[in-house]
Amino acid sequence: MTDELAARSPTVNAPTVNGPALIRVDELLERARAGYQRAEAREAARLAVSGALLVDIRPPAQRAEFGEIPGALIIERNVLEWRLDPTSPYRHPAVTGPDQSIVIFCQAGYASSLAAVSLQQLGLSHATDLVGGFEAWEQSGLPVTNSQPRPGADAAATAAAQGGGP
Repeated sequence: MTDELAARSPTVNAPTVNGPALIRVDELLERARAGYQRAEAREAARLAVSGALLVDIRPPAQRAEFGEIPGALIIERNVLEWRLDPTSPYRHPAVTGPDQSIVIFCQAGYASSLAAVSLQQLGLSHATDLVGGFEAWEQSGLPVTNSQPRPGADAAATAAAQGGGP
């Protein structure tokens, strides 16, 4: 496209691919989150105690570096829908039906929002995600396992996240 044509074209900032205008990822995320209630860390912990599935969709490298939430199912994002769809022959045995509460989490709470919407589209109406992801869980002082000390981490914050005091 020439500079002159680009300057006159109203669609330069709204590209299309044989259909509706494309949106930016932050807009996609905002739209996704508008359709359901997200869970803060302490609420997610209460839901888990009440029988909700906590599902970690992070890749192995993040789990190895930052740790895990005890009792969470590890189901990587690329197979999530097959493992959690109650009608799938590949579903995880812990999936009991479409009314089951499920809290998805990633490292910081972005990818999990899109994953929660995908699960809701499969009929899992009680699927949600953890606001702030694993990082928020850890910062709330909730239990984590296998976390590795990170360079520059504040010693008091690390102790608090592992259940210790100031």
